[in-house]
Amino acid sequence: MSRSEQAIFAAGCFWGVEDVFANTKGVKKTSVGYTGGTLAFPSYEQVCTGRTGHAEAVLIEFDPDEVTFSQLLEIFWHCHDPTQKDAQGPDIGTQYRSEIFFHTPGQEAAARASLHDEQNSGRHQRAVATRISPAGEFFAAEDYHQNYFAKHRH
Repeated sequence: MSRSEQAIFAAGCFWGVEDVFANTKGVKKTSVGYTGGTLAFPSYEQVCTGRTGHAEAVLIEFDPDEVTFSQLLEIFWHCHDPTQKDAQGPDIGTQYRSEIFFHTPGQEAAARASLHDEQNSGRHQRAVATRISPAGEFFAAEDYHQNYFAKHRH
């Protein structure tokens, strides 16, 4: 029987981020949604105002025997620009921030070490803006956001 752990990453618009992780070996399930804010059960429209404090994020259920949290962190660093503060490309606002939400002390330690390594990797000309925070309540986004790229591939 396989084990299961969770990870939550915010790295801009959740559609593309979910697609990257959904296609990663060892990831059992992904869900896009909102976390890190103050409003219970926010809607997409509410999050887009920037007033709820939520980030668009991806909840990942993974088998740590197939893919480690550290390997997921590597994917996270490479699927977005972690130096952009409260934005990713043309998407601007706090809901598009770069943030790692940890579930355990081990995830927190791995995230902090990984951020340090990323900042000192020489890949970036600006400081890494990624936040690291304890995971709070995750609110699944509306159904039409779930697996968006998989549903709309041609």
